[in-house]
Parts: sequence; structure tokens; C-alpha cells
Amino acid sequence: MKTTATRYSPELRERAVRMVLEHQGDHGSQWAAIASIAGKVGCTPESLRRWVRQAERDRGLRSGPTTDEQARMKALEREVRELRQANEILRKASAYFAQAELDRRFKP
Repeated sequence: MKTTATRYSPELRERAVRMVLEHQGDHGSQWAAIASIAGKVGCTPESLRRWVRQAERDRGLRSGPTTDEQARMKALEREVRELRQANEILRKASAYFAQAELDRRFKP
């Protein structure tokens, strides 16, 4: 998904999604509209389908996490990962200093 974000501008994505939502009634199905419009805007139908699904979630038309919720989850996952790393460093440092204190006490 990361390549999609860098390959297509947000403006193009928004325009393509808007075109699908506005013109899906002109086609036999939403997929037919997606396939037709994808060729016109220069992306794959599958990319456009994912953009449309996400836009529908963001607008409350489809269940699932919104873009904001996904960004929040990603930030929280990153924070958890960083906190686990910090805890591991502190645990090792604590063990090191505890051992150093024991060694100091028992040396003549």
C-alpha cells in the first residue's frame, strides 16, 4: 500500500473516488464503474477499489477502521514497540547494576 500513496497524489485519488461514487449508477455495478474509471485516471482497478472502500469507511457507509483510526492504531503500535524496547533496556541496565553492586560488596 505504501507505493500507492507515493505513486498517486492525494488529489488524483480523491478525484477518482469521487468519479466512482458519482458515476456508479451509470454502470451495471460499482466494479464496472471502478474498472472504467481506473483506465481513465491511470491506475489499476484494484487500487481504485481499495481507495473507494476506504472512502466509504471514512464516510460511515461501510464498516471498518477509518483512515484516522488506522493512523492512530499505527501510532499506538509504534509507541508500544518503543516502550517495550525502553523497558528491555531498563531491565538489562537494572540487572547489570544489581550484579555490579553484588560484586562490589563481596570483593575484599
